[in-house]
Amino acid sequence: MADITAIILTRNEEKYIAECIKSITGVVKRIVVVDSYSDDKTIDIAKSLGAEVYQHEFSTHAKQYQYAVEISNVDTIWTLKIDADERLTDESAAELEELCNNNENTNINGIVLRFYNVFMGKVLKHGGAYPWRKLSVYKTGKGTIEDRNMDEHIILYEGISIKATKDSEHQSFKNLDFFINKFNWYSTREAMDYFEQKKVSKETASFKTRIKMNVYYKLPMGFRAWLFYVYRYYFRLGFLDGKEGKIYAFLHAYWYRFLVDAKILEHKKLETEFEPIGPLKQ
Repeated sequence: MADITAIILTRNEEKYIAECIKSITGVVKRIVVVDSYSDDKTIDIAKSLGAEVYQHEFSTHAKQYQYAVEISNVDTIWTLKIDADERLTDESAAELEELCNNNENTNINGIVLRFYNVFMGKVLKHGGAYPWRKLSVYKTGKGTIEDRNMDEHIILYEGISIKATKDSEHQSFKNLDFFINKFNWYSTREAMDYFEQKKVSKETASFKTRIKMNVYYKLPMGFRAWLFYVYRYYFRLGFLDGKEGKIYAFLHAYWYRFLVDAKILEHKKLETEFEPIGPLKQ
């Protein structure tokens, strides 16, 4: 076991929360769930598996996570941010435990986990979907989450991060209705974030955010969504994942990315205000 507190944000995750918690039990010392008022069995399941559960009204993922950090008063050396649809494998759990225990007193303050995505029952291994990496583990007090409407990342105040080499699992797909609804929900937050990031100092933005704002969004509307598809499906070999790979690449480009562009244009032309959209309905 490592000196880790795991934080999980939930909303109607009864199908996923048990496997998530079971995958980290025995690796972390403490599991904290902050729920945005689920109306299914999420809370009961989490409590039955030993998690501490709090409830809080959802605003954004970033604000919800920050609330979780504050309300749980984390005092372990490490903090793990993990989503309910993510889980450690036996191999990645053993690796994470070893990395945390071996680096308690080093300048390594963050650990980047790597995931494979499961989409329509298929493990995607191409098209930019694999390996999917994100900074998920950091030394408590040495990092924080970006305060953004969308695409928020954990960033370190100091020290360096290292990359895990073993795969964890991301169950990114429930069904197509949910997937399309999720992208519609995400696209509004992404459009909101676009306008907010234009006002933010470049020095305070993460590297990925700077690339998105200074490269991707400088390309013409429509063309950038097409280019995103070509890059993912052809250059990153998404076609090797079969029909599932084509659907995944197409929806990411021509549903999600193009929808973001359309909402940005709508906001500019009609000068409409974005309305709070609350948690994702599941």
